[in-house]
Amino acid sequence: MKILVRTLSTPQGPLWQVRLDQHAVSFRTEAQAREFVSTLQARLNAPHHLPHTQQRAAG
Repeated sequence: MKILVRTLSTPQGPLWQVRLDQHAVSFRTEAQAREFVSTLQARLNAPHHLPHTQQRAAG
């Protein structure tokens, strides 16, 4: 996943945008945007365990 942080100029003032491929999330401060990216990357890099499916014995 490509993650990009950039600033946007709006009539209300600057916003910080985090782009995740085709999706974008806006924040009021750079710190909020960077914290979001940090949390997202930690979750993506965390170990994920898939549940085992039980197979029924044919009988």
